[in-house]
Amino acid sequence: MQYPLFFECVESIVLQDPLSAVLGAFENGQIEYTYLDVVKSAGHSCPTVAGAYLITWKALDALYPNSTPVRGEIKVAFKEGESDGVAGVIGNVISHITGATDKSGFKGLNGKFARHSLMHFSQDIFSSARFTRVDTGKSVDVFYDPSSVLPASTMPGLMQKVMSGTASDAEKKEFGVLWQERVERILCQFNDDEAVLKVVEVS
Repeated sequence: MQYPLFFECVESIVLQDPLSAVLGAFENGQIEYTYLDVVKSAGHSCPTVAGAYLITWKALDALYPNSTPVRGEIKVAFKEGESDGVAGVIGNVISHITGATDKSGFKGLNGKFARHSLMHFSQDIFSSARFTRVDTGKSVDVFYDPSSVLPASTMPGLMQKVMSGTASDAEKKEFGVLWQERVERILCQFNDDEAVLKVVEVS
């Protein structure tokens, strides 16, 4: 399986999953997620998938500054409805990493380790997403806007050709390369730029 090398350069997200520890899936319940993991789950790499990964990475860093994030003990809220825009796509990526789901998730074992009802849409917030620790109630709002990371000037024309089926093989390849170059810049060059992503603790 071949993919852009920068996938492996993006910082991974390490969590501790009590359920995995109890069921013997991972030693000490430690799980590591990479950008490649979420790309395989989503089936593609784009600014939305990259943003969902980046949102989760930075939110967990803020919520757990001196400890390992606990998978299954993180609530996530969205302003948009699940079917609005890209909220569902972002939610799927965040769910993949944090374990948080809506009503469809794991119901738990003997009242413990439940993953359902940790993700909520159409909430009264103004950020891209709000992450909350179940144990402490600490919350952070995350704002994501990749519009300042501009695509290559040739991208719109190439996209039009690709979507209309008139692009040559060389143009299709060039489009894919340029598309991923923008994703790489979002994840690797601008991941600490507050114009792209900002994390604010909820008071």
